[in-house]
Amino acid sequence: MGEPVRVLHVLGGLSLGGAESRIMDLYRCMDREKVQFDFLVHQNRTGERIPEFYDEEIKSLGGKIYLLPRFQGYNYFAYQKAARDFFQKHHDFRVVQGHMTSTAAIYLPEAARAGIPVRVAHARSAGVDQGIKGVVTRLLRIPLLGRADYCFACSREAGESVFGKKWEKSPKALVIPNAVDARKFIYREERRNQVRKELDLENRFVIGHVGRFHYAKNHEFLLEIFAAVKRGMEEKGVKATLMLLGEGSGMEEARKQAERLGIEKETLFMGNRKEVWDYYQAMDYFVFPSRFEGLPGTVVEAQAAGLKCLISDKITPEVGFTELVAYQDISLPAEDWAEQIIKDIPYERKDMCQAVEAAGFDVREQAKRMERFYLSGKIS
Repeated sequence: MGEPVRVLHVLGGLSLGGAESRIMDLYRCMDREKVQFDFLVHQNRTGERIPEFYDEEIKSLGGKIYLLPRFQGYNYFAYQKAARDFFQKHHDFRVVQGHMTSTAAIYLPEAARAGIPVRVAHARSAGVDQGIKGVVTRLLRIPLLGRADYCFACSREAGESVFGKKWEKSPKALVIPNAVDARKFIYREERRNQVRKELDLENRFVIGHVGRFHYAKNHEFLLEIFAAVKRGMEEKGVKATLMLLGEGSGMEEARKQAERLGIEKETLFMGNRKEVWDYYQAMDYFVFPSRFEGLPGTVVEAQAAGLKCLISDKITPEVGFTELVAYQDISLPAEDWAEQIIKDIPYERKDMCQAVEAAGFDVREQAKRMERFYLSGKIS
């Protein structure tokens, strides 16, 4: 057998984020004798790059990590030149898949100019940041539909948000749901008890959330919801805990808000964890009040772990594929969210792996499909 074809994924970084985690799930299941992944990521604000969460694993799987300067608007032409220089030097990729769609209309044409056969823009979110940054992002995305060979999206809402309202009618369009390794998340009572004992969570009602501390995730509202749940559960003689997994620029402000709300002792800031499936076992309920999402893989993982989920009505209906998920109006007060959560308990945790796989969220099947695409350059 000859050398594997190489696929370049373009990302902001390699932290434990949603897009990064889904790509790594796919990477682990790929036949790497046929297809190998490499990564093009961006420098931080200081112009440097500190090794990130997935660096070592990528290298152990045979992947390479390359670097571009951070895009800051005013350096448009310098960024374009850096992308041009990179692809002129590194042009042996079969596919370039741009998950960083804010600048994909800049770097994908440079990949085309260097002769790379297939260029893909992959929409991962159905919204943008606040203020001028969000306005600039939308402007930069306008030409993207015409500058990519294929326009993938994790949900219909994400595709429309990034590529425009006519996106789905294009022959370039394809929805690829965020798939997970559901077997790792199967509910196991024995493991649950073990993790809860290790974390001193026995005899507590544990609300869980997994996500980076970013505007989209709406942690400030989540903390308010938990404060209301805590009050309601204390009336029933039950102690409550909020378990937050993830990191990000908003983490310190969330800590301060927890103190202001008087819930700092009951709020666990767990940071990034490798074996995240163990922490889903320890949870009793999953809450996800995002302002916008593409298709949150964490909600898929929570369902795989048999957790009831209360999520924002701004999140795509495609992720609510089991009876475990309920949608709640994000404009309602925190007390209404808390009331629904308390009303939902107790309930029976089940093995939901089969339901996840049947709904098309199984990473092994998706790996086979994507492998065919990477080898042929055609969607099927």
